[in-house]
Amino acid sequence: MKAYLSFLIISIFLLCSCNSVKKDPSKNTSGSIIEFEATTFDFGKIAFGSDGSCVFRFTNTSETPLMINKVRTSCGCTNPSWYKDPVEQGKSGEIFIKYNTQIPGKFQKSITVFSNAVNSPVKLLIKGEVEPDPSVSSTNQ
Repeated sequence: MKAYLSFLIISIFLLCSCNSVKKDPSKNTSGSIIEFEATTFDFGKIAFGSDGSCVFRFTNTSETPLMINKVRTSCGCTNPSWYKDPVEQGKSGEIFIKYNTQIPGKFQKSITVFSNAVNSPVKLLIKGEVEPDPSVSSTNQ
């Protein structure tokens, strides 16, 4: 009876450990794959109040449709938008980012893209420096 119980426990342990092995996403060919042209956009120096928009272009390099489920930003000063339709095999899409240039100073913000891709989520980055507001005098009068 002890031998049977030990065998049963070992069998259950082995069965559970085999099912918990993580798969390498780079070896999975059954899901979508999202590839970005670039994952960082550097505005450099940008004028206060100017257009703080940029675009991250991507391609679905797999054989299954790609769906962007959600795009999260690291703060409310960065607003994403994207088309909600599936991106078919070999086709490209865009994620539009708008940064609030009413905030002077250096910035670095992250954008996280969640999709049905095997390499999801993908982290994007915008950075730069908004110049001071020219209507505000830097000298005390």
